[in-house]
Amino acid sequence: MRKVVAALAAGVALAGPIAARPQAAPVAAPAPALSPYTYEEVMVPMRDGARLQTVILRPRNQTGPLPILFSRTPYGVPDSAPKKTPGNQVALDRDGYIYVEQSMRGRFKSDGVFTLSTAVHPGDPKQVDESTDAYDSIDWLVKNVPQNSGKVGMWGVSYPGFAAAIALIGPHPALKAVSPQAAWVDYWQSDDLHRNGALRLSYATDWLAMLQLDKTQDTSFQYDRYDTYDWFLAKGPVEQIDKTEFKGKVPMFTALLDHPNHDAFYTDQRWSDRLGKTTVPTLNVAGYWDQEDPSGSWQIYFKQAQNDPDHLATMVAGPWAHGWWQRPTNALGPIPYGVPSGTQFQEQIQAPFFAYWLHGTGAKPTTGVKSFRSGSWAWKSYTAWPAAGTKPTDLYLHADGSLSFKAPAPGEACRDYVSDPANPVPFRARPMSGTYLSPDWSWWEAADQRFLGGRPDVLSYTSAPLEKDLTVTGHVLAQLAASTSGTDSDFVVKLIDVYPDNQVQNAESPKPGDYAKSLNGYQLPIAMDVRRGRFLASDTNPQPLVPGKVTRWEVALREHDHVFLKGHRLMVQVQSSWFPVIDRNPQRFVPNIARAKAGDFVKATQRVCAGSKIVLPVMP
Repeated sequence: MRKVVAALAAGVALAGPIAARPQAAPVAAPAPALSPYTYEEVMVPMRDGARLQTVILRPRNQTGPLPILFSRTPYGVPDSAPKKTPGNQVALDRDGYIYVEQSMRGRFKSDGVFTLSTAVHPGDPKQVDESTDAYDSIDWLVKNVPQNSGKVGMWGVSYPGFAAAIALIGPHPALKAVSPQAAWVDYWQSDDLHRNGALRLSYATDWLAMLQLDKTQDTSFQYDRYDTYDWFLAKGPVEQIDKTEFKGKVPMFTALLDHPNHDAFYTDQRWSDRLGKTTVPTLNVAGYWDQEDPSGSWQIYFKQAQNDPDHLATMVAGPWAHGWWQRPTNALGPIPYGVPSGTQFQEQIQAPFFAYWLHGTGAKPTTGVKSFRSGSWAWKSYTAWPAAGTKPTDLYLHADGSLSFKAPAPGEACRDYVSDPANPVPFRARPMSGTYLSPDWSWWEAADQRFLGGRPDVLSYTSAPLEKDLTVTGHVLAQLAASTSGTDSDFVVKLIDVYPDNQVQNAESPKPGDYAKSLNGYQLPIAMDVRRGRFLASDTNPQPLVPGKVTRWEVALREHDHVFLKGHRLMVQVQSSWFPVIDRNPQRFVPNIARAKAGDFVKATQRVCAGSKIVLPVMP
């Protein structure tokens, strides 16, 4: 029959009495599969009259009251029900929830202006902010959504994670559980827009353009060069992006340039200062390799733990990039470890958390810190952080390029290099895409650092192979004794796990490119961050550095839980630029780096001297 149909379609005459042949019964088109959810869009009123676009996804076969699982986002809500259950909701759907998603004020169909402000105003009922919008939304939902149980949980990753966290300020009585995942507390300090006051240039450009160039969509910023490293370098001082590209249409970007120091613009928005007694069960989540928000959820947990008499605050962390715990995830970038840590989190931690607090089923979740430890690739639980028994242990950088737990000899020399702002050290291999234009962004913090091999402006210090496993659990801190010939400077410090040259058995007949992809000799970053010299004495009143003066530089490398395995080496790299993820320091002190002039950018000789070290929280 197929040949007949094809011939007729081609206009070919067929011999024989075709009309006399028995005809097949017409095949009915399959009915479209029903979504497991019904879909409803409503506009939810706020206390000031603004209405927020809100989507309600209800289990199609719901038979009784269910709790609401609520998320608020600036990235848009679905315009229809999903065809099947999203992978990260499979475990949750076994218990059953009414899912509610809302466009935040000023985004898509929601009224108002989206400012990215994180300020809260407790005690002032006339003010509106993200915490009051969450409160008003919950109040409307429990009163107007049919067959809800009166209990609400909030969750989300990144901006939705922040939006969940800020609901903890004056929480609605119906809010019974919150999971802030990859949230943040301070735009200047350690997450999206800065690292210790150093501007996250490429990310701020792409992320803020996405959120503020067009209210009705997530805008993808367009580059006219294939390698964004070249694009940012050609732009020169940061203010040129605001002048020539954004032209005032991205107000938050302009505000960053107007507020280079840690002033009230940032501290007045630090909503976590208003957290008091922990009254709502909270599941904080962070990734040790989160390239966007690695710190905020930890800071929320630390703040909650200060006043948590009922033991309601929990911290979960693992070897994940931004949000990858909501995927199956059984690899650290290119490094497979064979354990579906993301699925385990969803099934064994996240679903039971909401089941207990919203359904009243299952065992009460334990609190403290739950960590999927990298290196050993196993879950660990800690009642406190840093973990009990850890010992601060000094790992010294030596003038001969070695790295050891032995203190330097008296009179040990410094090492130096020339930092040139005209040729800054790239933060990942070139050519670089824009932030969201390729998959490379997700795992750049786990990328093999050998791409920097041979650069004279990157100092490397390497240990002998470890004779036994070394477990590091807690806060990692770099302490440099360093100087610059300039009057301002940056130092970037990286702690790296160097794999043995015989880590894996390579294929006898590798395909083109496979040899370079081997894990043999892989340099895996464990902890990396930057410190800007102008802020060493004060983050509100920057001061020039004294040329040539050896100064103590503390570079916080955040929280980690990692095993450096026997036979691996430890490495520390030091450099003075990290471009364009961090804006270039002119290395000549100016009032505002973002508004520096082209002539302010000068070469500087950097020295790293005896006594420089990494302080590791070593487990016995």
